This record gives sequence, structure tokens and C-alpha cells, in this order.
Amino acid sequence: MRRLITLSYRNPHLPPYSVEFAGRRRRVLDLPLIAWLTFIWVLLWSTLTWANVVTGAVVAIVVCLAFPLPQVDLGLRLHPWGILLLAGYLLYDMYTSGVKVTRQIFSDRPHRPAVIGVPLRCRTDLMLAATAVTVSNVPGGSVVEVRRATATLFLHVLDADRPAELEAARRSVWKLEKLTVRAFGTPEEIARVDEPPPPVPGSDHAGEDA
Repeated sequence: MRRLITLSYRNPHLPPYSVEFAGRRRRVLDLPLIAWLTFIWVLLWSTLTWANVVTGAVVAIVVCLAFPLPQVDLGLRLHPWGILLLAGYLLYDMYTSGVKVTRQIFSDRPHRPAVIGVPLRCRTDLMLAATAVTVSNVPGGSVVEVRRATATLFLHVLDADRPAELEAARRSVWKLEKLTVRAFGTPEEIARVDEPPPPVPGSDHAGEDA
């Protein structure tokens, strides 16, 4: 009797952690991809609720069934402990950054905004996009451009007249990159983010007036 649903551990030809649905047209759901799309959906809504998680999972499944992708290695790995660390740090960073931005808005001191470049250690498209999405969800860390050729994020900051703030913004991006890669990256990418951050070209004058 033909199985209606086949898990990847029963079929070595399926991608890891995937499910195959029998029928007139073969359909394979990549569970790590479903989890990743659901995570992106929750980040886009900026609110962690059961409704957003369930809706994101349903949308991800419908999209993957309607527009099946060829079987390729996306370079996505799920590390449960890394995901928990990333989620916890994001919640903490969202709160502290929100308080900081609120103080900046209501302070009497004028602010000099700027756009700074932050070179990343991982150069894969997936990790570049994931880091950019993660950074964009933290108040005060708007990503205005991702330069794939040099693996550089261009970030809008408020206090460009204070070198310490610029350095803190870069360290925050590198911290989020490291947590994101440890949550979803390959072993090679994880080893890469354990290395020191790359040098910033012209770091003494990294800010560009916005």
C-alpha cells in the first residue's frame, strides 16, 4: 500500500527534515524552509503571537505547495538553542533600543543622522538577508541598503556626531549577525562569525550625512 505521507528518514532521496505527499503530482514540504518562512512572517508583523505563528505557517505551506522549489540545499540549518538565544536577545534589544530612541526623540540635544556601512563576515545571500531582516526589526537600526558584492549593510543611525555611538551600532550589527548565523547557519558559517569582525574602511569617517 502506497503511503500518503512519507517522512525524510524513510526516504534517503528526500531533503533532511522534509515530508513528501503522494498524489498525481509529487509535493515535498521542506520543514526547515516552512519554519524559516514562518519566522520571517512573525518578524514582518513585529509581534510574537500564536495567531501570527499559525498564520505564518499556513501561508508558508500554501506558498510551498503552490510554487514548489527544486530540491536544492538552501544552506539553512535549524539550531534550537541558537534560535532561543536569538529570540531572547531580539526581545531584549527591541526593548532597550526602543527606550533609547524615545529618549533621543524627546531630548533637547540636536542629533546628526547618518548612514554607515557595516561589513559582515558571512557572504551567503541567505545569511545576508537574514541579518538584514533581524537588524531592521530593532528600533533605531533601519537598513537602507544591502551590498551583496562586499557583504555590507548600510545602516541609518541617529547620533553620527558621537564616534562611540557609531561603534556601538556596528557592534550591535555584528552581534545580531553572529546570533542569526548560530541560529540558522551552516557549520562553516558559524566558524566564520567566530572570527573577529572585518575592518571598516575609513572608520574614522564612516558616517555619511543622511
